[in-house]
Amino acid sequence: MDAGSPDRFVNRELSWLDFNERVLSMATEPGVPLLERAKFLAIFSSNLDEFFQVRVAAMRDQQAAGVSAPLPDGLTPSRQLDRVVLRVAELAARQQTIFLDHVEPALRSHGIALCSWADLTESERAFARDYYDERIFPVLTPLAVDPAHPFPYVSNLALSLAVMVRDPKTGDERFARVKVPTVFPRLLALPSGERFVPVDVIIETHIGSLFPGMEVADAVAFRVTRNTDLTLEDEDADDLLTAVETELRRRRFGRAVRLEVEENASPAMVDLLLDELELHRDDVTWVRGPLDLTCLWQVHALDRPELKDDQWVPVTAGRLAAAEADERSIFSVVRERALLVHHPYESFASSVEEFLSQAADDPRVQSIKMTLYRTSGDSPIARHLIRAAERGVQVAVLVELKARFDEAVNVTWAKAFERAGVHVVYGLVGLKTHAKCVMVVREDLDGLRRYVHLGTGNYNSRTSRLYEDFGYITCEPDITSDAAQLFNHLTGYSRDVKYRRLVVAPEDLRPRLVDLIRREGEMGDRGHITLKANSVADPGIIDELYAASQKGARIDLVVRGICCLRAGVPGLSENIRVRSVLGRYLEHSRIYRFANGQGDGLPLHLIGSADLMGRNLDGRVEVLTPLTNPRHQEWLDHTLAVLLDPQAPAFDLQPDGSWKRVGPADFEPHPQRRMYEWASHQQTRRGRRPV
Repeated sequence: MDAGSPDRFVNRELSWLDFNERVLSMATEPGVPLLERAKFLAIFSSNLDEFFQVRVAAMRDQQAAGVSAPLPDGLTPSRQLDRVVLRVAELAARQQTIFLDHVEPALRSHGIALCSWADLTESERAFARDYYDERIFPVLTPLAVDPAHPFPYVSNLALSLAVMVRDPKTGDERFARVKVPTVFPRLLALPSGERFVPVDVIIETHIGSLFPGMEVADAVAFRVTRNTDLTLEDEDADDLLTAVETELRRRRFGRAVRLEVEENASPAMVDLLLDELELHRDDVTWVRGPLDLTCLWQVHALDRPELKDDQWVPVTAGRLAAAEADERSIFSVVRERALLVHHPYESFASSVEEFLSQAADDPRVQSIKMTLYRTSGDSPIARHLIRAAERGVQVAVLVELKARFDEAVNVTWAKAFERAGVHVVYGLVGLKTHAKCVMVVREDLDGLRRYVHLGTGNYNSRTSRLYEDFGYITCEPDITSDAAQLFNHLTGYSRDVKYRRLVVAPEDLRPRLVDLIRREGEMGDRGHITLKANSVADPGIIDELYAASQKGARIDLVVRGICCLRAGVPGLSENIRVRSVLGRYLEHSRIYRFANGQGDGLPLHLIGSADLMGRNLDGRVEVLTPLTNPRHQEWLDHTLAVLLDPQAPAFDLQPDGSWKRVGPADFEPHPQRRMYEWASHQQTRRGRRPV
């Protein structure tokens, strides 16, 4: 492959679909417990929903605008969209086959069933009829279309029934839409507790009750996906909150980009929906079986532990457990030596949350500063910050209002912070602040000292139990001084900020990474780069990796999602290996290891928030921090070695761009199991038990 050919890049959108195909394949893994396989079908559906709401919507906008310039991989936007449409249809059909032909029969064999009306016993039908009469019917609102009633607005991702009713006296036909209410669960649990019937099936069965005296000629379930991406011009901080709130209201009325309908829908009904929604045939996804399999989360919630992953209880980092037993603070632990924690193997609550909880209540703490990109609606961390502010601590929080799909939660917290007296800022014009950083200033007995947490993941207590991430808490003067500079830059006004240890985007990250990659290339076969990221998509960085590979450097990449790089191509990337690991946890941490990064054969280890994408390198505030303690480096090296173990169940990228499932067929020993056991052993060998 020619080093200058567009073929050296994989298309970004098609690579993301390859990732979602790997997610879907988890539903076919015989070593994955049955309810977890159902969970992966639900994750595949929600992933695809987001893909349409953002990525396909953007592609449709490009098409409408007549954009024709080729992408880095050589495809035009129009050709890219054509290939995406075909790939999505293929994957959607595969999902339906996996569910209907494999997962659903397996569930039924264990007494768990998603039932049609015909599947129900007489007593179950009576139960469902009573539920319809008492709970469903009172909240239904049929919306007819006639000269006095325009076609009703169909909200994003709402499940609906399209109904054609006929007047038996005049023969006139009218279309009506019935929205499936969201005030109760999508699946009605029948008295057995493990048999379910979808609410839309119950409504369709009783649809005649909504149109007394009329004949129901046709009824079909459908679902619409709309463009939900925010479009904001740069605003000053005073206006940004209002602008985001306005866009959130406008988001509900985004243009339709996808129509999902039941496979047996009549052509006339589909044509009517397409015409009213201003969509084309290519925008239709035909569904065999239930629409919107995110409802399988409800099935996954069943109390059937024998059909789920065995439980792994997070351990408390040994030094924190010892400090708790001795009634010492986290600050005393960090003064002795910086602390590295690996979530969710090591508890987020007993480390990061406790760090902020102690800071909120400690009379020696004078100020707390924090960047907040994503958090939960009931965030303990946010409440700690409010408690600190109400106690008189100076608290400043940079709330990133443009964190996609978390904008509304962040707006709510921003207002709550302001009411509590927190200084709230919204970042830099034109940049998202994606860095994960907390700084606590404390009056210690020997003077004022800064304590800083830098992480690879969000300050979200819920996702911290599902996302694999690293957190680093330190009071090293160079790093804490850099963190102070960073916060002054984010909340104040400055230019050309210089950092001693931290690597900060957008000014320093790209040139620093390029320099480190080239240094490993110059070392020839002694060069070795090991990177772990969510996505590798930036053409410039990919070309640098190709060049280093061609000079003999070994390059090992662990990439969960998008990878636009081709691995193992003779003359281009024969020294590059790419692996994707999927499991019970979402691999989210970013690790950068350069074997000669410190010179003289000494490795450089970096962790942080940045992926290798243009938006991370050039359009966001990101932070990478070096880890120099040998114990911390050992932990990172062990993590990478476990993930890259040739005997581990994983997916390896092939030279032709396909992904090959490798490792044992039974999915064990999985790298995440090995990491949990290793993390637990690190604590128990010091006399500390998992808590």
